[in-house]
Amino acid sequence: MHIVVCVKQVPDTKIIKINPKTNTLDRRSAPAILNPYDAHAVQEAARIKRVTGGTISVLSMGPPQATAVIKKSIEIGADRGYLISDRAFAGADTLATSYALSKALERISKEDPIDLIICGKHAIDGDTGQVGPGIARRIDIPPVTNVIEVAEINEKERSVLIKRKLSNGYELIQTELPCLLTVEKEINAIEYAPLPNMLKAARYEPVIWTVNDLEDVDRTQLGLKGSPTIVGKMFSPPKPDGGKRLEGAPEDQVTQLLDLLADKKGLFKVQA
Repeated sequence: MHIVVCVKQVPDTKIIKINPKTNTLDRRSAPAILNPYDAHAVQEAARIKRVTGGTISVLSMGPPQATAVIKKSIEIGADRGYLISDRAFAGADTLATSYALSKALERISKEDPIDLIICGKHAIDGDTGQVGPGIARRIDIPPVTNVIEVAEINEKERSVLIKRKLSNGYELIQTELPCLLTVEKEINAIEYAPLPNMLKAARYEPVIWTVNDLEDVDRTQLGLKGSPTIVGKMFSPPKPDGGKRLEGAPEDQVTQLLDLLADKKGLFKVQA
């Protein structure tokens, strides 16, 4: 079983600030981390490997410093990692990103055929959830999104049973291998890395490919050239107005509160 997990380096959105002059994300204001959903994807790959055996590869696209998230993935349980890094990839939206990653996956698969691809539900710096399904569409395998449990993998029959979350419940799906899954955080808990994994991660050097190392690449589909998405405007949300102070006796405050709720909901008006 060869599992590939696609991971991304993102700014920690709990800390990041907006540049007040440009109204853009000030990425220097926050440390770069492994996208949290991707961490759960790597953890799930490690769990599956304990059951089925095999190899876990991780794949990322980004600047040279993105090797840090590959090392973090090795710490969680991955065996090897690949980074595609080139100026030609800069400025890519989800469409161009899925194209570049699919080309890297094609090369990886030639060296070691891929049985399963796992991605996080979405990246916390974009929140689109489009890259995973975009990859699946490009390499022509079935995608299953919002996965909360990989219930069973049958290597002999080349199938996998999956539980996914819906807006109003859950759904069990059986699909063929290879396929691509995007996972929710609730699929597992991130385990403490064992010491051998930490030592391996500290010494590990990922394989780094440029665009020239990939085959049959249409450069017009990479980076800004291949990105039809345009951000027209970006701004900080307005600060909420201060609350209204309720005055008077307790019963008067109750009436005032009900009036405020009624105004908000437009349901009724309480008469004093």
